[in-house]
This record gives sequence, structure tokens and C-alpha cells, in this order.
Amino acid sequence: MARRENRRDGGRAARHAAKAVTPDQTDPVAGGGYQPLAAPEIERIHDAALTVLEEVGMGDPTPELARLAVDAGVILGDDRRLRFPRAWVEDMVAALPKRFTLHGRVPGREIELGAGLTHFATGGTVVRMLDMETGGFRPSTLQDVYDCARVAEACENLHVFNRTVVASDITDPLTLDICTAYSLIAGTTKPIGTGFYDAAHVADGVAMFDHVLGGEGEFAKRPFSTCNCCSIVPPLKYGFENTEVAIAGARAGFPVKMVVAAQSGATAPAALAGTLVQTVAETLGGCAIVHLAKKGAPVIFANYPFVSDLRTGSFSGGGGEIAVMAAASTQIARWYGLPNATAAGMTDAKEPDAQYGWEKGVTDLATGLAGPDIIYESAGMLGSLIGCSLESLVIDNEMLGNARQCVKGIEVTDDSLSVEVIRDVCLGGPGHFLGHPQTLELMNSEYVYPVLGGRDSPDAWDQAGRPAMRARAGDRVREILASSAPLVPAKIEDEIARRFPIRRHHGERAA
Repeated sequence: MARRENRRDGGRAARHAAKAVTPDQTDPVAGGGYQPLAAPEIERIHDAALTVLEEVGMGDPTPELARLAVDAGVILGDDRRLRFPRAWVEDMVAALPKRFTLHGRVPGREIELGAGLTHFATGGTVVRMLDMETGGFRPSTLQDVYDCARVAEACENLHVFNRTVVASDITDPLTLDICTAYSLIAGTTKPIGTGFYDAAHVADGVAMFDHVLGGEGEFAKRPFSTCNCCSIVPPLKYGFENTEVAIAGARAGFPVKMVVAAQSGATAPAALAGTLVQTVAETLGGCAIVHLAKKGAPVIFANYPFVSDLRTGSFSGGGGEIAVMAAASTQIARWYGLPNATAAGMTDAKEPDAQYGWEKGVTDLATGLAGPDIIYESAGMLGSLIGCSLESLVIDNEMLGNARQCVKGIEVTDDSLSVEVIRDVCLGGPGHFLGHPQTLELMNSEYVYPVLGGRDSPDAWDQAGRPAMRARAGDRVREILASSAPLVPAKIEDEIARRFPIRRHHGERAA
């Protein structure tokens, strides 16, 4: 495979070419400045990954995947492992879409993947919720799915809402899939991400999305949801149900988010470079599912190289190791030229405290500086990707605004160099810049002002009763929930309810 230039269209031109977003949502920014791997190291990891795919291969393919792969020239061994010739993988990478749109449910929310711009997203699909009233963890519910979507809708630095929690109060798999998907579209108009427990459920999901958009076939024209698939069982095996879901999702018109989440020292080598080799091979093996199911179908190269605390073997979401590997994974995906995603912001802290702050700040910022298309799990997660918190969503939204400023960098132009402004102020001017027209023009576009973060004096803080960050965040969450309403019109919801097993969310209706 010829060496690819390690860059993408970014900077000012890419930002200006980005699709317009609604006024309450920030523009994506172009990263890519942080590169923990040198170009020859990327090539060595790529070469090693192709060796693994060719010589070790991927185990446990489903019968349909095995048939599709063999028909396409992949080798199925007597040990039932698919071994991918190097040239086949290189041809596949060349054939995969390099850019596509992830739509919002309404115009103006769409984002471009593969355009060199970084977006922040939720994620997790976790099973516990940090309760705002008790302060402790409890099983997550469908109401939590909906509430998280409503809060994320109001978070200007979150561009995509991927389902955050599992509705553990629903046991029937089809009802769970449909209710989850409906709660997302009732709570937000942003691009969403959901999943399916069975491939047979994909058609029902598409039919419901079609109905929301106005008719059969509309979702395929404007797909506003990814189909989230964890089709790889590390090390180097396929999972049966999720492989079937990926095939069904690709054929139904979903952009497939192919998530690989091997854990260094447990389901991947302890060596960080070895984890990258294995997870790159696995992610390519996952992309092959989509390629074989429907050539040209959009797929997100979503390599999440996770980290173990080697003292216990447990997952660690907040260390420097996970930050540098997420950044390195991004570099490799950019080198391939593939629309990509990774994960950050998965603190090991159990509540918004000092550990929470530095772990989220380090991992979200380092990953953002590397420039992935989407950073999932960037807001709301805590407890080593076990729990979610409504307060965390709004706290992290504010943190991401500052991370975004770092990724954005400084634009140097004739105007921004400000020579004439300095001349005006210093030669006959007031001697300060506070009232200058440039200051007034830039104060909202070039600066981020905290809503939850305090900039008042210690005396003012003391007089206000010393409000803690979590308390301020809780007040903000209650304000958002009190002012929001279901975003699917009542008539459409009634029609959907007659056909699908949704659970309605009560409250004042949207028109």
C-alpha cells in the first residue's frame, strides 16, 4: 500500500466549508496537531496489522459472513478462521467511502465525516445512573435515556447524541431497541447513534425512522442515526449477533459504527504498540463485514484501544495511556483516509471531583488535538464506563468548550495581528482595549465564558454560600428538563405508537 499523506483538508478552509449548524451549537474545529506516532511508526503498525490479518486471521465468522468472504477471495481455513490477503485488505481500504454525511433529524444538524473536522459526542451504553437526588448509583431506565437526550440537546458543544445508558426496566429485546431509538428522537434533533440486539429488529427501526421523516425510503436518503456494532470479540474473533446486525444495518442504509474495544493486558497485548496492532487489525476486520455486505456502504473506523490497570485487570478509562492510544488510533485512521471515531472522557472517578476533572480534561483534550471525526463518550461518563450522570453532561459540555478552543488554535491573519488596533489605542487612544470595536466584535466569537465554572472572587463565592460544581450543574439540568418537551409532533407519535411498541414521554408537547 502506498504511503498516504498524513494530513487532511483542515484549518480555516475546512471550517468555513462545514455545514451550517443551528445557532445554539458550536462549529466543529480542525485538529491533527498532536501526533504521538512518527510516520514510519504508523507504517510499521499498519504492516504488522496486515500480517496479523493474513496469518492469524479472524475467528468465528457467521455462516453468511464466511460465504461472502470466500466468494470475495478471503481464505477460510480448516480452523474456521478467515485469513485476509494483504492485497485484499489494501483494496478494501481503497474502496471504503472516504467521506459521508451523518444527518440530523432536522436540516442544519448534519455533520460531515472525513472532512478533517472534530465533533464531540456522547456514548457509553452503560447500565447505571448517578442519581441526582440520592447521589448514589442505580440501574438506568428508559426515562434516563430520554432525559440524557434532552440535556444533550441543550449542550452546544455536543454535536452527536449516541445512546448513553441501557433501559434496564425493559426486558423484551425488540421493545428495548424500539423504545430506545424512539427516546433518542423524542429528546434531540442532533445526529444520533443506537444499536440493535437482533438483526431482525433493524427493519423495524428503519420503518420507524422512515415514518418520522415522512415516508418509506426516506431514512436511506437522509440517515440520521448510526447503527452501532461491536462485531469484534477480542482477541480477533467475530461476535455472532453483532455481525448479523452489522450486515443488516449496512444493507438498510445505516452508516455503521464499527466499534472495537480490546483492553491492553487483558484482551490485547500489554505493549501499547501491540494493542494498536491488534485493534487496527480487528477494526479492519470489522470494516470488512460492511464492505462484504454492501460495497460502498458508509462505515466509521471506530477503534477504541482500551487500557487495563494491570494490578487488577480492570478497565481504566482515565489514564494517560488511553489518551495517547486514542490519539495514535486517530493518526492511523487519518493515514488510511477513513471516517473515524475513538473514545475519551471515560473517567474512573465516581463523581465530579478533582480526579474526574483532570482525567476527562487530559483524555478529551489530547484526543481532540489528534483530530478524529468524532470523539464518543466525551461527556457524561464516569465510574470507568459503568455509569452516566446528567450533571456530568452539562459539566463536560463546558469542559469541551475549552478543549475545543485548544483544538481550534489561533488564526493568524492581517486583521488578527492587530497592528492598526495597537496603533489606535497607543497613539492618541484611551490606552486600553476594553471598548475598542475589535474587542466588541471578537468577545463572543473568540472567547468561551463559563456558565458553571466560577470566576467570581473568593469573597463573592463565600457570600453565595460556597456553591459546589455538582450543585450548580444539578440546577442547570433541572432548568433544561423543565423547559423541554418531546420533539416528535403528537400526530406522528400517535401514528408510531399504533405500529411500534414505544413508550411515550409525558409533558407539554412540541407542536
